[in-house]
Parts: sequence; C-alpha cells; structure tokens
Amino acid sequence: MKNLLLLLTVILTLQFTEVTAQKSFDIDGVTVPRTMQFQSKTLSLNGAGGRSKMWLEVYVQALYLSQLSQDPKFIIDSDTEMAIRIEITSSMVSSNKLTKAMNSGFEKSAGDNLEALRPRIEQFKSFLSDEITQKDVFKLIYYPIDSSVWVYKNDVLKGKVQGFDFKKALFGIWLSDKPADEKLKNQLLGK
Repeated sequence: MKNLLLLLTVILTLQFTEVTAQKSFDIDGVTVPRTMQFQSKTLSLNGAGGRSKMWLEVYVQALYLSQLSQDPKFIIDSDTEMAIRIEITSSMVSSNKLTKAMNSGFEKSAGDNLEALRPRIEQFKSFLSDEITQKDVFKLIYYPIDSSVWVYKNDVLKGKVQGFDFKKALFGIWLSDKPADEKLKNQLLGK
C-alpha cells in the first residue's frame, strides 16, 4: 500500500511539474507566451482568449500582470507594470476597424473623463494607423515609472501615451463593467 501511495505521489508531482514548466500556450492557433519581459521586469500571463466578431476570430489577446489577479477593478486601479498583448488573427482587421473599435471601447470605459482623454486617445490611435496584417502583434505596456502606456507593434516602439488615467481607460476597454466582450474579460481574468 505504501508503494502504491508513493508511486501515485511521484506521478502527480511529475504531471504538476510539467504543467508549471510550460513556457507558452496555444490559443486559437496563436502561441501565447507565459511571461513577458519589460524593463528588466517579468510580467506573468494572467489570462488569454480570442475575440470574435460575427463568428470570425479577429485577434487573440493576453493580459500580463506583475501581480496576478481575478479582480478587474484591482487591475484597472493598480499602478504597477502590466501589459496587453494582441495578435491579429484575421486579414479582415484593418487599422480603421481597430481604431473604430478602440473609440467605442474608450467611450464605454472612460465615462465622464472621455473629453479630457480625447487628445491622448487620438495620439494612441495614431500609433495604430499603419497597415495591419494577419500575425501583427501589438503590446500595450503600462510603465508606472513614467506613468505611460508604451505602444509596440511587432516589437517596434510606436510611441508612448502619458497618464495613469489613460492607462485605466485603456485597460478598462476589456476589464470594466462594460467590457468590449464579456467572455474575453473572463478569459483575461483567468476565470
């Protein structure tokens, strides 16, 4: 009996070790890394999922945090390093469609602060204005040291948008009480 218990313990330990060592995940055909490096800080994958529009997968999104959480308000209000990674999965996504969707998201998440954020929202959208193709990867990384969101496209820095209030509205697009997609929100929260 002791040998059987020992064998079961070893098998379960090996299976658990294999799972925790996994470096990436496959979500809808997209390889999503378990961690992201930024300014010598390691951010961990909190959750990820696909965004669909009219039965078509348009992108896979992942949320990376310095402190994992399932509390959307805590994440939005947190003044710590965090990132959103978006990989385009459809050739139907264009710069115009993406910025239009961002407009709608900001309107829902910014609330009364929308007009104050408007110039920075336009600046942010200008960083998304290049042609977008399938497999493009956007990283939207909040850096509390300079209170700005760093916008990368395919690992090239397109620019920075200042302000903790902007960061809250940006992450609120997917995590607020009126998210762009409720299912994706739950996936980003690891639920």
